[in-house]
Amino acid sequence: MKRLVLFLCMSVLCMGVLAATSDAVPLGDLGQVILIDRDSAAVLPTYYHHGEYWVAGRPGARYAIEVRNRSPGRLLAVTSVDGINVLSGETASWDQTGYVFDLNEAYQITGWRKSDAQVAAFTFTESPHSYAERTGRPANVGVIGVALFRERPPVKIESSAPPSPPPEPSPSIARRAEAPSEEVTVTGSRISGTAAPPAPGPLFRRSINTSDAAAPLEAGAARIDPKLGTGHGEREISYVTHTNFDRLHEQPDEIISIHYDSLSNLITMGIIPRPHAPIPAAEPFPGNRGYVPDPPPELP
Repeated sequence: MKRLVLFLCMSVLCMGVLAATSDAVPLGDLGQVILIDRDSAAVLPTYYHHGEYWVAGRPGARYAIEVRNRSPGRLLAVTSVDGINVLSGETASWDQTGYVFDLNEAYQITGWRKSDAQVAAFTFTESPHSYAERTGRPANVGVIGVALFRERPPVKIESSAPPSPPPEPSPSIARRAEAPSEEVTVTGSRISGTAAPPAPGPLFRRSINTSDAAAPLEAGAARIDPKLGTGHGEREISYVTHTNFDRLHEQPDEIISIHYDSLSNLITMGIIPRPHAPIPAAEPFPGNRGYVPDPPPELP
């Protein structure tokens, strides 16, 4: 298994609501996910349509994927944008690297990981300018996925021998238990080595299940504007450390999927109700004219 990364940026943004006809609530059970427009500091509301969850992105805006761990232990979140792993840049797959969260921790994934100290910001942009299409992978533009894995608990070794004071650990055991010999400290956290291969487990379950719902949105549905994708924005400071994570199951314990497009496209596709223009109210006394004047002459 490839190395895993722990995201350490802990900025908090204000929450807001963009539309009264939708909910700006987190999606998921083990982990909860929301999208945030970083330029307006608003949580993007979700719209449920034919078994799928959608958000309206604002072209040109930076956005973040906020994940909060609600499971009893640590949680691994393998995250993809437009079908691409946000850490490695590979075509996304479940067995790839991801972010690790402690209980109740919430972090904002703000961009494509470029190093342990930088990301390229996520920006809503027209599909031809998206990172996926620029790298020849346009098939999955417009969807964000978070595959969540629970951690295998440590194995407890029982002994029938009478209890005795534990011996002082040898340097090799201490290194394995605490950190590898090449330990490096970054913002107070250790960088650890790779984890053992995951063990087999039951089939994953979906918190957002699209297979049992009505027919999904047809491919090529009418759009006014170009399809929205995620661009490779400006470099930003974002520190991470590395840690071990032994997956409890090979397949995700939960998958959260969020589709996105521009507001005008979601209205055109019928995902968001079309707003009705207000009808001007008739005024009973628009002005005082005195007596009734003659009308203008009729045209022949």
